[in-house]
Amino acid sequence: MRLTRLCQTKEIVTINGKFPGPAITAQEDDRIVVNVINMTPYIATIHWHGIKQKLSCWYDGPSYITQCPIQSGQSFTYNFTVAQQKGTFFWHAHFSWLRATVYGPLIVYPKSSVPYPFKKPFKEHTILLGEYWLKNVVELEKHVLESGGPPPPADAFTINGQPGPNYICSSKDVYEMEIVPRKTYLLRLINAGINMESFFTVANHRLTIVEVDGEYTKPFTTERVMLVPGQTMNVLLTADQATGRYSIAMGPYESAKNVKFQHTSATANLQYFGALPNSVALPAKLPIFNDNIAAKTVMDGLRSLNRVDVPKDVDAHLFITIGINVNKCNSGNPNNRCQGPRKGRLAASMNNISFVEPKVSILEAYYKKLEGYFTLDFPTAPEKSYDFVNGAPNDIANDTQAANGTRAIVFEYGSRIQIIFQNTGTLTTENHPIHLHGHSFYVIGYGTGNYDEQTARFNLEDPPYLNTIGVPVGGWAAIRFVADNPGILFSQHHKTPQRHFADKFLLFNETGLWLLHCHFDIHQTWGMSTMFIVKNGKTVLESLPDPPADLPKC
Repeated sequence: MRLTRLCQTKEIVTINGKFPGPAITAQEDDRIVVNVINMTPYIATIHWHGIKQKLSCWYDGPSYITQCPIQSGQSFTYNFTVAQQKGTFFWHAHFSWLRATVYGPLIVYPKSSVPYPFKKPFKEHTILLGEYWLKNVVELEKHVLESGGPPPPADAFTINGQPGPNYICSSKDVYEMEIVPRKTYLLRLINAGINMESFFTVANHRLTIVEVDGEYTKPFTTERVMLVPGQTMNVLLTADQATGRYSIAMGPYESAKNVKFQHTSATANLQYFGALPNSVALPAKLPIFNDNIAAKTVMDGLRSLNRVDVPKDVDAHLFITIGINVNKCNSGNPNNRCQGPRKGRLAASMNNISFVEPKVSILEAYYKKLEGYFTLDFPTAPEKSYDFVNGAPNDIANDTQAANGTRAIVFEYGSRIQIIFQNTGTLTTENHPIHLHGHSFYVIGYGTGNYDEQTARFNLEDPPYLNTIGVPVGGWAAIRFVADNPGILFSQHHKTPQRHFADKFLLFNETGLWLLHCHFDIHQTWGMSTMFIVKNGKTVLESLPDPPADLPKC
């Protein structure tokens, strides 16, 4: 579709001609069927972010991981059940940087007989936070990869696709939300951004967090929240101020050093019923862009609603370093292809392994026992141990290089896994949003500096249950989960009757395989990813079925 923003009109890729894309709504245990028809010149897939795809790994969506992309002019039907899940999720493209415009909400309501664990709100609103580029994002990613240098910042932030009046030619491109005095509203916040973490606030109003990543939390009230890309958060807002107009603001949280980013905040309007429509909105105050304390305060307040069953015993311990690398550039065209620090090429890695995207579906290759496309030797710990935060290698590019590989690690069905994610200071430390497909995990601890098992304190009673965690800048985070998703999907495995949601998306030894990656698209592009393979269990209800007949071909 053609879209005009920031004084320029351009073609963007959308779903059914809508930006942001259409909302999908369902109830817990519903089956969702979506036919995606690719009418663009690009290959594409759709990922259902936060949906565990219990026994339906084929429909998870990451390109070249669980499926080959949908070719231009072709189609693929996603068919999965939101088994034992409810809350705010979203869908987005999972090829190149197409998700800059290809995204939308996926709202799964509780069953009609199940109340919220808080007073039912008067009304709800979904708020999608995004980033917008004037350039073609597919071509932009190609250029960044070819150059070896950093990406340009977004041209604007957006709230429900609108940048707001702080940007050129955008005085009328403003999202408006009307509310009734003394009523309480549920705001479903979704950070669909590409490369930027975001603060969010509403002038003179407090926000009470009640759900994160589709899981209820103990109520936590704050003046602002921070969402990493890929994170969803439900907050309650009460219209308890004087009748008027109040600014809603989204701004950057940038914890890395020497990184160019968009400084201008996106704004929307919260208008009380009865307020003068042309009155000036009271401005919202955002934290300074590198306010690590404001980001930490939000994380500190997150607790599961009730006591939870965290695995006490652990079968597999992983220690995974995450960070930026600078590789040597041996190009004969250094001016164009060696634009990283000291004429190197930027990369990213986990345990100093930079993930190489395959050109086949890894899940299909594993299922068919095809050899030569990937290896099963992703290390459970880094090869070298050092002061990861303060003493990281920085002799660019002599000791800052990463090894390359398409590597995975295999877990037995039912394995209890603990992962320590450790931020590293090569080039710069940064708050990295790490997302795990197919599972949620308990965030049992986090802190600054290097992880030390002697001093680390874990919460094993009511830690938050997330699918995306911001590993603190210059710090670490510890998670635990059970690998119980080998990746069958049909209703006979559920005792409750199912409703079915069907729609069509027009895109102008068997196991499950799940991607673990940084949700900054640039870091995933550079290689901050790996794969977890979960073996089948002992029964058919613990085993991945055969692939669907219309699975796309590479």
